[in-house]
Amino acid sequence: MTRVLVFMIGLLLGSMDTALAQDIAAGEQSFRRCAVCHAVGEDAKNKIGPALNGLQGRKSGAVEDYSYTEANRNAGLTWDEVTFTDYIKDPKAKIPGTKMVFSGIKDEKEIKDLWAYLAQFDPDGKKK
Repeated sequence: MTRVLVFMIGLLLGSMDTALAQDIAAGEQSFRRCAVCHAVGEDAKNKIGPALNGLQGRKSGAVEDYSYTEANRNAGLTWDEVTFTDYIKDPKAKIPGTKMVFSGIKDEKEIKDLWAYLAQFDPDGKKK
């Protein structure tokens, strides 16, 4: 009985890692829509939008050498999963006056997957 229990716990933990990897992979697919304007990774540079490395815990309007609108600089947001989820559904509603031209993502799973993908990059663009 103990062996069966240990085996089942191992399977459960192993499937959680797989689910996380699948979420990140799905998030990477979703990011393709964002990649027109944003970049992540060790070679990421600001484009039409700022580079998104180190997004977790970063203040809005804080990427060096990026020309933000006053609305973004003064939004007072700190990026985390909850803030990102609210923002990405309708960026212009969350930060009126932003220059981000994107209609938003409404699908909750896609948003979670995208956040999982973005959150893995530290400020230097290295995966955590």
